[in-house]
Amino acid sequence: MLHLFSKKQFLVDYLENFVDVHNHILPGIDDGAKSAEDSLDLIRGFGELGVTNFVATPHIMHNYYPNTPETIGRALDTLKSSLLEAGLTDVTVDAAAEHMIDDNFEAILERGTVMPLRKNYILAEMSFLQAPINFDQAIVQIASKRFYPILAHPERYKFLHQRPQRYARFREQGILMQLNLLSLAKYYDKSIQKMALKLLNEGMIDFVASDAHRMQHLNVLKETTISNKVAKQLVPVIDNTIQAFY
Repeated sequence: MLHLFSKKQFLVDYLENFVDVHNHILPGIDDGAKSAEDSLDLIRGFGELGVTNFVATPHIMHNYYPNTPETIGRALDTLKSSLLEAGLTDVTVDAAAEHMIDDNFEAILERGTVMPLRKNYILAEMSFLQAPINFDQAIVQIASKRFYPILAHPERYKFLHQRPQRYARFREQGILMQLNLLSLAKYYDKSIQKMALKLLNEGMIDFVASDAHRMQHLNVLKETTISNKVAKQLVPVIDNTIQAFY
């Protein structure tokens, strides 16, 4: 696609062969796709952009989305069967989870019922209101189990925006960071877009992903433009994501 009237590029033009490692395309188990047909619609839409490799990451959140390897595995099997029936044989979908660091997280980590990305990484999130009191301890425990922690969408935690030194501390703790592509679109709000661009500019971002829940998210991504400067900063992160998770 071409953007005729500005020095901007369409974001999706950089996503050919991308591996989307944070999304909610598994049907019926969290606030993402509600049915297998919803899942297929999202996957077909991504396919139009050249994205056919996914690691689905449904929420594991105590008292809200109490998913387990079993519930996630069943949803994955349902989706894979639907893909075959639809003839979408070029699509690869694996499953992990987006783990909320809450009062139940360390228990499931100890039981070994977490769902890591590619065996080595734990995708984690926290409340958008404040960091959990067990955050630092949870990070230590993740490392003790020989996982690498990835903090999902660090740009979205507004309570950190006035304390940007916390992001540097995350790096010191060995925490990797995954940016939502939707944040570059000002989809959430302008302050989140501003922080996303700041973190990207400062080299704080290790991976990117869609965090797509519904077709609305995909449609926003299709219309998102980025400057040449942002494109140059983003491409190495896209490449790193592909290399780490393909």
